[in-house]
Amino acid sequence: MMTVETKPDITTRPATEFTVALNPKSPEGPLEKKWDNAKFQYKLVNPANKRKYTVIVVGSGLAGGSAAATLAELGYNVKCFCYQDSPRRAHSIAAQGGINAAKNYRNDGDSVYRLFYDTIKGGDYRSREANVYRLAQISVNIIDQCVAQGVPFAREYGGLLDNRSFGGAQVSRTFYARGQTGQQLLLGAYQALSRQIGLGKVAMYSRHEMVELITIGGHAKGIVTRDMVTGKIESHVGDAVVLATGGYGNVFYLSTNAKGCNTSAIWRAHKKGAFFANPCFTQIHPTCIPVHGDYQSKLTLMSESLRNDGRIWVPKKQGDNRAPDQIPEAERDYYLERKYPSFGNLVPRDVASRNAKEVCDEGRGVGPGGLGVYLDFGDAIKRLGADAIREKYGNLFDMYERITAENPYEVPMRIYPAIHYTMGGLWVDYDLQSTIPGLFVIGEANFSDHGANRLGASALMQGLADGYFILPYTIGDYLAQQKAGAYDTNNSSVAEAEFDVKQRNKRLLGIKGKRTVDSFHRELGKLMWDKCGMARNATGLREALAKIPEIRAEFWENVNVPGSADELNQALEKAGRVSDFMELAELMCRDALDRTESCGGHFREESQTREGEALRDDEHFAYVAAWQYDGSNRPEIMNKETLDFEYVHLAQRSYK
Repeated sequence: MMTVETKPDITTRPATEFTVALNPKSPEGPLEKKWDNAKFQYKLVNPANKRKYTVIVVGSGLAGGSAAATLAELGYNVKCFCYQDSPRRAHSIAAQGGINAAKNYRNDGDSVYRLFYDTIKGGDYRSREANVYRLAQISVNIIDQCVAQGVPFAREYGGLLDNRSFGGAQVSRTFYARGQTGQQLLLGAYQALSRQIGLGKVAMYSRHEMVELITIGGHAKGIVTRDMVTGKIESHVGDAVVLATGGYGNVFYLSTNAKGCNTSAIWRAHKKGAFFANPCFTQIHPTCIPVHGDYQSKLTLMSESLRNDGRIWVPKKQGDNRAPDQIPEAERDYYLERKYPSFGNLVPRDVASRNAKEVCDEGRGVGPGGLGVYLDFGDAIKRLGADAIREKYGNLFDMYERITAENPYEVPMRIYPAIHYTMGGLWVDYDLQSTIPGLFVIGEANFSDHGANRLGASALMQGLADGYFILPYTIGDYLAQQKAGAYDTNNSSVAEAEFDVKQRNKRLLGIKGKRTVDSFHRELGKLMWDKCGMARNATGLREALAKIPEIRAEFWENVNVPGSADELNQALEKAGRVSDFMELAELMCRDALDRTESCGGHFREESQTREGEALRDDEHFAYVAAWQYDGSNRPEIMNKETLDFEYVHLAQRSYK
């Protein structure tokens, strides 16, 4: 670790940048009035005319499911697509710890403004103020909506909704349903969606994967899908397209995401003209079960909520391999409590992750390979009793024991950081519209609300805010200015998009190489983790940028994709997704190399304070990097959206 505060090197900037003036369309007026002002100024679609419009929604998780249900409830015709066998299989179901809302039920000083401030600060001052304040405002409505749907949030003895704390906050604002909050919220959205399916307002297409975006006259008007059971290629057109397809963490191969999570939908849109914002901003989650084998296919998350009652520590001595109960209290280093007394174990995810890596790099890690730290509930069990801990976290403890064969009621959990969430995504303005008119992007698929680091329990908040409360207003403003059905299904753009998909599949199936798709994905993922993971430096990023094209070239010469395109073919699905990951990986490394500051989850080793904390460079990097596709084999063009901070003053983050 460097001990001298250094200034970033700014000589790696692209020669071509700032070619497009990005307008975030933030409304006028005081911060607390911007959303109200915008809603009043939006053009409206007459209720009788809404049934003339068709909206395509890709994705059925919290963002997509809530958007499809709400748009249909308003009267629009909706086509909703997911690649799972049911909308209930969306990866939102895996979220564990909770959902934030500024209700201040605990009367502990919370407010809409404090949630706004914590989110801006937690994202290391790399997000747009207007969007984040709107998210904080809407958070209070989300809980009421979900309670009305019957979501079984945890309650206190008297019947009031319970709250707990999460990293990056000193108040209790996280609503939860044990360790299965995402599942319960998704069931709420799913029942609303199912009602609209039953009424005929939503046409649901399960096991259909979006493989191309259709643009007509410069506007997004449809998608090309592949039926994952029959292999049939189909085109679907409408008046607007909404992408709610999640993040791209699986570019690293090992991540906490479901194996099917991918980047293809937003990457296809990117190559059709949608700018990709801050691709290097990926989140490392500090509370994951450590890797336990060379051929492990994914990682399992342990909810951040466990840090409320679990204490994180490692031995003070290097190479101390004694069992945890044999290490006396005086020989333990509760390093987060020692370094960050104000927040302790509840520092934000990026801070907790980097510190875990630091102690393991020092040789004080625990478990096989020394890549782990203890998350110890011994004190909490003594203080509260095992039954109280079981009530809060029982299903998480059971999951941990099934995977590790260790009982966390008796021995500490072992955890290590892992790739989790992606703050980068398609660039959108305040209306959640991308640089392609008519293409709206919601949830984790866009970049809008979390800056360089997402606070825990804010993903569910953003997905439901976008789907239930924001998009229904903003997409109406767009549709009100478009003639309903103003597209021709026989347009040449539709045929061209289908042709491109079929040619891509034909090429993949015709290579007949010797390596599996997974072997390429695993190689790419390890390279990304080593060179663009928890810590990045110029040398490693340049090595990755030299190696990725070599992996990609071999992929297109030596991958083996068996079967045909006209049948169920999971190898073909994977091949298409991995080919997109390879292109995205190169852009991620280029973005990381260009941003020579450290901020949030993006930690450049050349830019850190004397204490080893992330050192921002606000003079040169207080902007959103929005990358523009410029054709195959040509460098992407970087455009900027300058971030202005009128209400939260830029300051070096401190959680001490």
